[in-house]
Amino acid sequence: MELELLKKKLDEQDYICDDDLATVLYVALKLGRPLLIEGAAGVGKTQIAKVMAALLDRELVRLQCYEGLDESKALYEWNYQKQLLAIQVNMGNKNPEELTRSLFSDEYLLERPLLQSIRSEKEVVLLIDEIDKADEEFEAFLLELLSEMQVSIPEIGTVKSRTLPFVVLTSNRSRPLSDALRRRCAYLYIDYPTVEKELAILRRKLPHVDDQLCAQVALALHNLRSSEAILKKPSIAEALDWAAALDALGIRELTPEAMTATAGFVLKNNEDIAILAQTAAGHSCSCDGHCGGHHHG
Repeated sequence: MELELLKKKLDEQDYICDDDLATVLYVALKLGRPLLIEGAAGVGKTQIAKVMAALLDRELVRLQCYEGLDESKALYEWNYQKQLLAIQVNMGNKNPEELTRSLFSDEYLLERPLLQSIRSEKEVVLLIDEIDKADEEFEAFLLELLSEMQVSIPEIGTVKSRTLPFVVLTSNRSRPLSDALRRRCAYLYIDYPTVEKELAILRRKLPHVDDQLCAQVALALHNLRSSEAILKKPSIAEALDWAAALDALGIRELTPEAMTATAGFVLKNNEDIAILAQTAAGHSCSCDGHCGGHHHG
């Protein structure tokens, strides 16, 4: 697939991206390099993996990371109940060595996302989501997979990749990732969209919503995210929810009253909603009027 074709396919998937992002995706795919995407929560990192799976017509295999994630949840574990049953059934029929060998075969192996992706007969997109939430030990464990496209299972040995998965790792930067992991990946940083890009996203995803309203929403979102007073910056998904909520109410202009009435669709904690309401009402607040609460024509 050539670069221009990839851009066209991204557009067909309604994913609006700039040339730099498309170029990094193209080269990572072409070279078979894992891609590490960093950025704040809600900027569309996970969406890239979903879109790539759709446009490449591949299965998306997702590993959601969390504190305490280990090999048994990420790579494989043995079906102990089935093994126990086999021991009871075959006790006395097979010699112990033969029985032990048979117990650690594919028949009793439960594939988790990492093993599933490298043993797949068809190429997949492997999403390792929010790698920064996993422990450093798990991050170190991933290095073999990322550099050699293989994993080691003590009872079986080394399992090499049958096909080359397109690996996407995402991070919200809640902790620093190791240099060793970074070296093995192509790198992409995604920031919140500009007003112009946000407007393009709103227009594309919500074509029925009034264009002037979309423009006002895009500007208000930019101001909300720029405000140091806002604790949780609105995501792109929340931007779409907000515009859709305003449209559902028949609102065509983002007045202070409209903002206050629909604040729960764009801000998700009480402190932020209070700041927005205060600003929308025209009172002074700690964000010096940058919350997006004033009317933007």
